[in-house]
Amino acid sequence: MIDILAIESSCDETAAAVVRDGRYVLSNVVASQIALHRQYGGVFPEAASRQHVRDITATIRDALAQAGLDWDDLAAIAVVNGPGLAGSLLVGVNAAKALAAARGLPLVGVNHMEGHIYANWLACDDGPETPPPFPSICLIVSGGHTDLVVMHEHLRYERLGKTVDDAAGEAFDKVARLLGLGYPGGPAIQRAAARGNPQAYDLPRALNVGPYDFSFSGLKTAVLRLVQDLQREQGLDVQTHGLSFADAAIDPTEVALPIADIAASFQAALVEALVNKTVQAVEDYDGVEVLVAGGVAANQLLRQSLVERSPKPVRFPPIRHCTDNAAMIGAAAYYRFLAGRRSGLDLDVIPNLALV
Repeated sequence: MIDILAIESSCDETAAAVVRDGRYVLSNVVASQIALHRQYGGVFPEAASRQHVRDITATIRDALAQAGLDWDDLAAIAVVNGPGLAGSLLVGVNAAKALAAARGLPLVGVNHMEGHIYANWLACDDGPETPPPFPSICLIVSGGHTDLVVMHEHLRYERLGKTVDDAAGEAFDKVARLLGLGYPGGPAIQRAAARGNPQAYDLPRALNVGPYDFSFSGLKTAVLRLVQDLQREQGLDVQTHGLSFADAAIDPTEVALPIADIAASFQAALVEALVNKTVQAVEDYDGVEVLVAGGVAANQLLRQSLVERSPKPVRFPPIRHCTDNAAMIGAAAYYRFLAGRRSGLDLDVIPNLALV
């Protein structure tokens, strides 16, 4: 048995977990900062890093206690060193380095996006009994990244496409803020869309930016223009030039708009773009399975649409493993540990660390 203590602090969640043999979650503790950042409408980097400092020790202690293990039972310490917010990453990396040095344990640095992919390896009661096969097509959709990747074998990736502007999660957050739905945007849009008509408004699906690349800036701007047009129809004087997207956020107490229909139409357009390109990649690269990863993987319309349209089986992590957590980092670290890809105590943070 190989038990790894993993630490995740790349953005606004302080997390620690103990994972056995890359699949079995012995503990998974997450100290969320959603309430802290909701007042800002998004993540405030300095506040995030300060909160990580407050939470990191207790989070690690709780993870070890819940796993019922002692330090001598661990094979390694794993930590995310990028991509992410520099200040947030530093808290986790410095804690991991200190523990590795003090306890004489190997240190394993893990790419945050690789962790999201490996969430699909974690065993759970409501998931497949066997781990994913190769080659798999991986759709990574999170707040900061939207990528299509072929995973040929453990730790070997080929990137097919990426976002050329806004990531899917970022688009969700910005449109939710525009519509006055709050933060985080993904769940807020999904709740509003459940009451709306996804065909109410014809919004653009994607720019022609390459066979597997994504672009959501045009869709986001189309929603902004739609909201402004609807405001004009209600007799409001709407400024359209020199106005930032965030400043254009509506006040629901001042204007009555079909928020549910707008949210549903936006969500349908974004999901269709994700599904179209993923299905095309499966067909072109003979993927035997589709793996979906990242916070947006929790979106119910995306799950339903991919399952209906994919010619091959689709695998999603359970909702609790879609958003940032340390269990997924422990899963990825296990395969790095086996391959001898360990880090020294000079491990540094790389905010723009690429997967491939």
